[in-house]
Amino acid sequence: MASRGPATGQPNNRRGGRRGGANTGGGGAKPGLRKPVFVKVDQLKPGTSGHTLTVKVLESNAVLNKMPHNPSSFRGPQQPSRISECLIGDETGTILFTARNDQVELMTPGNTVILRNAKIDMFKGSMRLAVDKWGRIEVTEPAKFAIKEDNNLSLIEYELVNVIEES
Repeated sequence: MASRGPATGQPNNRRGGRRGGANTGGGGAKPGLRKPVFVKVDQLKPGTSGHTLTVKVLESNAVLNKMPHNPSSFRGPQQPSRISECLIGDETGTILFTARNDQVELMTPGNTVILRNAKIDMFKGSMRLAVDKWGRIEVTEPAKFAIKEDNNLSLIEYELVNVIEES
């Protein structure tokens, strides 16, 4: 028989926390995973994130490939920093993708990749697609679509406009 708390009449749980809650596995239902909603390149807008899309890699250009300043620092051995700009696209358009470090090998021209949890970064007023540590890049079987190369979303220049509301 469980002991009762002094004044509340509630069971005394010495370890703290709740009994039978969703976090403790006490019968709470596990939330199901959402199905990914695949978007097309022409649906991408500035400042958005969480995109899942299937694209082909058209070209890849190394932008940065440098060794760390102090390779034997207190953080252990460091890998060289590598950044490539890759032109990717689908049947609706193209956009520049910024590949970092291990992503560079996956983004070779001719590959078809699935980008999960991708986000739009703004660079000098134009859109760039990127996948950070919360996203994923998967190389998949070659896609059967023809890429629409005349609709490059990274060539569109955006300008931030501040709207002052009068009250």
